[in-house]
Amino acid sequence: MANYEVRFCKSVAKDLRTIPNLYVTKILKRIQDLAIDPRPPGCEKLSGQERYRVRQGGYRILYEIKDQHLVVIVVKVAHRREAYR
Repeated sequence: MANYEVRFCKSVAKDLRTIPNLYVTKILKRIQDLAIDPRPPGCEKLSGQERYRVRQGGYRILYEIKDQHLVVIVVKVAHRREAYR
C-alpha cells in the first residue's frame, strides 16, 4: 500500500496557533500517521460530506481523502465543541 501525501488548507495554520503547544505536537503526529493509513481505527465518515474525522484528545482533525491521487487534505483542526460549526 502506497503512502499518501498530506496537504493542509491555509486555515489549519490559524487553527493550530490557538491550540496549546503540548497538544499541537500530538495532533501533528496523528496527522502524520494519516499518510500511512488514512482510515485508521476510530475514524468516522461525516454524514452528508465527503470528509472524515479522527480524535486526538479533546480535539478533532477533519480531513478529506482523494484516493485516486493518494492525497489526504486536512481541512480543520478544532476543539470538539467547535469542530463541526
